[in-house]
Amino acid sequence: MADTLHPAAIEHLPGFVTGPGESDWLFTVVAVFLLGAILMIGNFYFQVHALPERMAHRTKKVQMEIVAVLALISLFTHNHIFWIAGLLLAFIDLPDFSTPMSSMAQSLERLSGRTPAVEDPVVVTLVPKPKPDTVGGGI
Repeated sequence: MADTLHPAAIEHLPGFVTGPGESDWLFTVVAVFLLGAILMIGNFYFQVHALPERMAHRTKKVQMEIVAVLALISLFTHNHIFWIAGLLLAFIDLPDFSTPMSSMAQSLERLSGRTPAVEDPVVVTLVPKPKPDTVGGGI
């Protein structure tokens, strides 16, 4: 085809206007940029969303599981109050009530004379496996 302009076109066309059959470099650059931006923003969103769970890993197991459940609920329902509750729960160190209570219960059992009988420990004996017969040409 000839490099002639259409009669309705202006004399000087911008650089991003391409001729018929040529590749549109501006579209390609914008598509790659947009795809990269969406991936980076999505990664940032999930990193921020997982922040309470990562903070709760230093706490007790029950507290970490509650925070993880709250984060999942907030992810699937888009109710941000669950994420805020999980973040606040991850910041707060809950006191350990079960250890002192079980210690008091054991002490009271000893004082009252109702100490539970201690079971005999289970003894496990390991028997070595017999070696396979290599003389007969076994597999």
